[in-house]
Amino acid sequence: MAKIIDGKAISAAIKDEIKEKTQILFKEKGIRPGLAVLLVGEDPGSMAYVRSKEKTANELGFLSIVERVSDTISEKDVLAFVEKWNNDPTIHGILVQLPLPKHIDEHKVIRTIRPYKDVDGFHPENIGRLVIGLPGFVPCTPRGIMEMLRRSEIETSGKHVVVAGRSNIVGKPIANLLYQKNKYANSIVTIVHTGAKDIRQYTLQADILVAAMGVAERIKADDVKDGVVIIDVGMNRVDDPGKEKGYRLTGDVDFADVSPKASAITPVPGGVGLMTVAMLMQNTYDSAAGLLKY
Repeated sequence: MAKIIDGKAISAAIKDEIKEKTQILFKEKGIRPGLAVLLVGEDPGSMAYVRSKEKTANELGFLSIVERVSDTISEKDVLAFVEKWNNDPTIHGILVQLPLPKHIDEHKVIRTIRPYKDVDGFHPENIGRLVIGLPGFVPCTPRGIMEMLRRSEIETSGKHVVVAGRSNIVGKPIANLLYQKNKYANSIVTIVHTGAKDIRQYTLQADILVAAMGVAERIKADDVKDGVVIIDVGMNRVDDPGKEKGYRLTGDVDFADVSPKASAITPVPGGVGLMTVAMLMQNTYDSAAGLLKY
């Protein structure tokens, strides 16, 4: 049976470390990491994520500011929030929760955030730094995956990693991170996506498979080889009348079908998703502590 890569345990350990370092930073330098979040509208998923971020920031001793505004807000007013926080020395991380309403240009908003406060890691400067291997903020989910691999001592050097998905949030950045000439990277990376006529042709080659397609239980046992390491990024709702809420959460991988063939696997829930919030806190702490030089 596959080893479970426990995102709950790993993220808890990381948050404990951040909390301790935050106390030291405040004691020695009088600095509290400050995280400002703007939530536009009432998308249920976004609201849940923001509540989790707010709760975690408070638990770690951060200065936490959350502005919740109507989805009728103008782009000008969204940019005004960003500029206010750009110029506030007590704010070390700025996050505008995506997606935004269609009348607001997400790319313009992201570009307005100062790169050294871009704790989501989406600013073009930070993406460029990631690609060429310079220090910068790394998007939270890919950074979380790298931490899971490192802390679980999964060998990546020389391994064939197949990334199923090409989003700017997960697929592209994790591919770039894994082929860097670093410890717990140095992999041979293939990206496969919906343009492939036969995805199985690629997934069967994977020593490590990162599934980030957003399709519930798309990866089956027949799609992977024995001994594969599975990193399941998916978080999908599937109707299930037997559950109290009427649905269950599942990943892009059919866990029950695939886990007997895998050497290690992340569960859903309890896997990568929990790491995303932990890495947002890590990025905010790194900003406050001045660990990244721009």
